[in-house]
Order: sequence, then structure tokens, then C-alpha cells
Amino acid sequence: MENTLLIMAAGMGSRFGGLKQLEPVGARGEIIMDYSVLDAGKAGFSRAVFVIKKDFEKEFREIVGKRIEKIIDVDYSFQSIPPARTKPWGTGEAILSARDAVNTPFCVINADDFYGAGAYKAMGEQLKIGDTYSMVGYYLENTLTENGTVARGVCEIKNGFLAGITEHTAISKDNDFPKGTIVSMNLWGFMPNIFDYLEEEFAKFLKINGNDPKSEFFIPTVVDKLINQGKERVKVLTTADKWYGVTYKEDLAGVKRAIERFTKEGEY
Repeated sequence: MENTLLIMAAGMGSRFGGLKQLEPVGARGEIIMDYSVLDAGKAGFSRAVFVIKKDFEKEFREIVGKRIEKIIDVDYSFQSIPPARTKPWGTGEAILSARDAVNTPFCVINADDFYGAGAYKAMGEQLKIGDTYSMVGYYLENTLTENGTVARGVCEIKNGFLAGITEHTAISKDNDFPKGTIVSMNLWGFMPNIFDYLEEEFAKFLKINGNDPKSEFFIPTVVDKLINQGKERVKVLTTADKWYGVTYKEDLAGVKRAIERFTKEGEY
């Protein structure tokens, strides 16, 4: 059975100030998604599904799709933005929007996060087992930026499984969390039945928050509810790798330096 990589790329990049998913970080114009797909391919993933906004489909296909189609099978799903909002509903709805494109075990990632090869290797091996949901957890101190705050799902772990997750939307470099705190970077492993849960929970979410233009339907919130209700278990696969991403425009230089170093070390 094939493993699918679901890449959430519909974010507006409001804090970054543009379509950050398309910013070059490599010496030959590579973007973060190029490295994500390369690392995933080495870990046994054979297909990528991009969740994007319909209004930049043409640009995305030209800049990203045509290049990545040469190394992995590619498909697309579209996340819409309601008229009263300036951005999509959030990560939970992004995954739900790919329901018709995914019917196998799959890994979810953010388009603008560099996770490292080890994370994909661990996730690929777990998805082949296919006995439970999973996530790759990072040490909080390895996921922060000097240039502002970040949103992270802070994890409670018991016996190697996720016992709870709380979304924090504004964590700064100077914070009160203890060293070694494990957080979610939206690198999840799911079975296709997650779509049924998301559909049910999104309907409930809209009844309460449908008129709030700033509300978001977060995947960690849904996962936390499923765990608390005893419906699913989530195995936590931890990594000591450092996260690199472009939450803010000032982060871009650091990502480029990291990619340059990895390239010199022979990883790319």
C-alpha cells in the first residue's frame, strides 16, 4: 500500500508578507517543499497531494507542480476562503478538503516547514505498520524563531502515546515552558477514517464559530478530542532535529544557511 504525503500549502502567509511557500531557499531556486518531497520519497512515500487555494493554482503548478511531478506522483485539492474571511478555516479543514484525493494511510505536513529526513523516515515506517495514528514531536526549544511568536501544539505524553494536546498560538523565544517540552509541528500520520471525524467535528465547529471571521479549525483540537473520548490513539515519534521554517520574512536567511550546510554535508 502506498504512503501519501499531504502538504498543506493554502496559507496566506500573512505574517510572512507573501506567498512564503514559493520563496527559494536553495542555491538553484529550490523551495522548502522540494526538500520535503525529496526526504519523503527517500522514506518510501510515492505520492504527494497539495492542498492549495484555487486562485493561485496556475502559479503553483508552474513553479512547484511541474518540477515535483518529475520525482513523485502529484495530485491537488483546494481549500476555499469564505467571502467574510481573509484566510482559510485552518489545518483541520485543510485536511478535510483532501478527502476525495486520499484513501490510503497518509502523512500531513505544513508547506513552509523543514522537518528533516529523520522525521519522514520514522513516519514512513509507522504508516507501513498502520495500527494507529501517529505524530512526530519536536522539542519546543528546537522550533522557535528569534523574529516573533509561533503557534505550537504542546503535547502531554504517556507511555509513548499522546495523552493530550493544547494549542498555543503565540509562543515566543522567551517562554515559561520547561526544556524538553514536546510540541506538534503538524507532522501527523493518519488513517483515512480521520476524514469522517473531521467532517463531523467541522460541522459542529461551524455551528458555534461560523460567524467569527478569525476562528480556526485546528487539527490538534480534533485529535485531542478523539484521544479524550477514547476513539483513537496517537503514537508519538520524537526527533531531536531542529525545525526550520519561514513564519516571518526574517526567518528566510536562517533557512537558507541551514539548507546550504546540509547540502555541503552531502544530504542533498
